Amino acid sequence: MKAPLIDPFARAITYLRVSVTDRCDFRCVYCMSENMTFLPKKELLTLEELDRLCSAFINMGVEKLRITGGEPLVRRDIMTFFQAMSRHLETGALKELTLTTNGSQLEKYSEALFAAGVRRVNISLDTLDEEKFARVTRWGRLAQLLRGIDAAQKAGLRVKINAVALKGFNEEELPAITRWCAERDMDLTWIEVMPMGEDIGSENRIGQFWSLKDVRAEYENHYSVSDLSERSGGPARYVQLAETGQKIGFITPLSHNFCESCNRVRITCTGEIYTCLGQEGSADLRAPLRASVDGPDLLDDAIRAAIGDKPKGHDFDYSRQEVAGTMSRHMSHTGG
Repeated sequence: MKAPLIDPFARAITYLRVSVTDRCDFRCVYCMSENMTFLPKKELLTLEELDRLCSAFINMGVEKLRITGGEPLVRRDIMTFFQAMSRHLETGALKELTLTTNGSQLEKYSEALFAAGVRRVNISLDTLDEEKFARVTRWGRLAQLLRGIDAAQKAGLRVKINAVALKGFNEEELPAITRWCAERDMDLTWIEVMPMGEDIGSENRIGQFWSLKDVRAEYENHYSVSDLSERSGGPARYVQLAETGQKIGFITPLSHNFCESCNRVRITCTGEIYTCLGQEGSADLRAPLRASVDGPDLLDDAIRAAIGDKPKGHDFDYSRQEVAGTMSRHMSHTGG
């Protein structure tokens, strides 16, 4: 184990989120355009390069690895990468290997994921209404996702539902989604919509924002809500509903940012490292990764230099009916 990664604000970097593809079989309205132009496949890191890159971070103290996209399970031969990462679970260097997915491919891959050491998956689901689901995902089908959840739970995977809070879209569904998750013994986390993508300046995007302060207030109208000190290693803050025993998470990049405890960085499928989701600054790890195959180990130096530039926080803001701190890149580019 090499010296740990510590950023300029004395935060230890122990959580790595890696996008393995920018492609997806959905086109969610808050994540990407309907007519996306995807990267040429030759620009993506190979699965072997992703292995070397992730292993370098693990050797510097990263304990949690989350695989994202796009939709990670649409990448060809992706299970060979999960199987390769399982060796770090076996040594104990990696404490958790997880996945964020739209659920469309879980019916096919859940058993293989469990065999590779994955124990938890986060599934994006914003509505239980078939017509609304088709509208928000553009290309998705709710029945396919629900079969994926069944397969995941049958395989032994713990499922957490991630729902983006969208004003005027799923406000009225909060009680139904909460009950449904309770009946299936699934945790639920609400996420504020972030100002990322080419339509961020539109009135529509501003109108989508439903503050999780208001979501929590809605819960308090129906349940006895108590704060939990538990943290999962990510940005969510949790409460418990006394009536159901459920754990409800809130990820609040706008109404209450979580930058002071940020322990994570993101890597794109082309090898760019973003040390803050809400800042444009990035660094290239692909070139030093490829230059380090047979020569000096330039990758470690590049990683440490990037961590040394990690900012204190982001500037997302929807106040005064304007969008501030916006990011022109789509969420699918950085990795969900």
